[in-house]
Amino acid sequence: MTILLRRILITLLLSLALVAQASADDASLRAIVAKFATAKNFQATEAIVRELAGTGDPSVERPLAALAEGDLYFRKSDNAVFIGKEAGQSVRLSDPLTGESAGEEPKGALTKVRVNNSLRRTVRDVTGTLTLGSEDPAVRLAAAETMFGNPDPEAVDGLAAAIAKETVASVKAKLEQARAAAVLRSDLPEADKLAAIERIAARGDRAALSLLIGYENAAPEGAVKDATTAAIADVNSRLAVWAAAQNVWYGLSLGSVLLLAAIGLAITFGVMGVINMAHGEMVMIGAYTTFVVQDLIRGSFPGLFDWSLAIALPLAFLVAGAVGLAIERGIIRFLYGRPLETLLATWGVSLILQQAVRTIFGPTNREVGNPSWMSGAFNLGEMSITWNRLWIMAFALAVFFLLLFVMKRTAWGLQMRAVTANRRMAASMGIRTPWVDALTFALGSGIAGIAGVALSQIDNVSPNLGQGYIIDSFMVVVFGGVGNLWGTLVGAFSLGVLNKFLEPYAGAVLGKILVLVLIILFIQKRPRGLFALKGRAVEA
Repeated sequence: MTILLRRILITLLLSLALVAQASADDASLRAIVAKFATAKNFQATEAIVRELAGTGDPSVERPLAALAEGDLYFRKSDNAVFIGKEAGQSVRLSDPLTGESAGEEPKGALTKVRVNNSLRRTVRDVTGTLTLGSEDPAVRLAAAETMFGNPDPEAVDGLAAAIAKETVASVKAKLEQARAAAVLRSDLPEADKLAAIERIAARGDRAALSLLIGYENAAPEGAVKDATTAAIADVNSRLAVWAAAQNVWYGLSLGSVLLLAAIGLAITFGVMGVINMAHGEMVMIGAYTTFVVQDLIRGSFPGLFDWSLAIALPLAFLVAGAVGLAIERGIIRFLYGRPLETLLATWGVSLILQQAVRTIFGPTNREVGNPSWMSGAFNLGEMSITWNRLWIMAFALAVFFLLLFVMKRTAWGLQMRAVTANRRMAASMGIRTPWVDALTFALGSGIAGIAGVALSQIDNVSPNLGQGYIIDSFMVVVFGGVGNLWGTLVGAFSLGVLNKFLEPYAGAVLGKILVLVLIILFIQKRPRGLFALKGRAVEA
């Protein structure tokens, strides 16, 4: 019993000691906050800000944030400091440390603590040090990034202490970079600055480059300046590699779009020899099908919005395929062997379809939203990769390999390849070539429709949507080899990458012109494209 009483007594004494310590700390903080009422100038206010930050107490974030926002007041009668929010002719007051309500006062009874941009920057800088002790690693990481971008020489010791206590490797690395940035602004010895320059250069991103360039002019002549110049060159070379990788990604992304737009055309052009100028309008129909599906879902089933593309894909394939079948049965089958008439007829069909869409949906762009799983982006090193482009690339490759399976592993695919190789022989073997043509045209149009579903996520859905891709699609098909799916794949990605590497030097329009000129020169040497096929198209 005696031992139990002793333990209870010790616990009570410890609790009282903690309460007393907390009270003492609170009183100390309030004494510092009260100094804002007597500060004579901005320099004195800045000193108080730094004194508050030096306590390391998270509760001082509230008065510091209020100061930065111009919401810190003191009462003229007793110099008591409050956080205030104006409400008409009065100000609602709250405790600067706890945030508890402290009533209202007339505006005339209060004086606002003056603040300028320099003070706001100081508050922003010192607030970062307060969050270095947070239990959440993400908060500590964000604080380290903030302090790297806004280096404060007075934070060197605080960052060193935070580094010593840090247990998460990724956060520790960011803290070391933030300390290195602060060291460059400090009066520490040359050896420390050389080590800091090396640490910042190892980071290798644009933020590091910006910091080093900003420091280069202020760096003292000698080893430090030379090290800074060398570090800038090193970071620039690494960023150039990342820029090239980013251009390759943009090119592959564009190539996946061209692949989707051209793959259906490769089938119809290869099997049927039809120059289909209405192919772009099949893409447009797929995009408008997506718009209609999303519009119905928004109005009636908003919870299904993330599934809108999955619902739109088969519908777009069926709608565009049905339109393509109607065009082939109603117009094109009467014009086989007359390529000029086919070109003119399909061009007329494209104009009719565009005008029909304008009449039904109007001439303006229509909104098609991104599902949550296609929104946003992530960074891979210094590359920025958007989720919608990544999904479109995966989708384009999936469509390609599915179509390749149909062509190589199904009876219908065998019949299509037979007609492509020798139409007369295929007909003599009992293959109904007119229906192969019709279904092939419908398949190509359906694939263009699902391409429209994908393009609706990255382009404006308008009656002119298809016109932006028809010429590029023909270039891809001709460059890769008419009717060859692998040629279409290689041609789409090759032209996409080439476009993105030419654009920074020649501009978007001139870059496309240069690509077209290069394709013309290439066709002079290889008229059948990269992967030539034997068959009717070649014989013609």
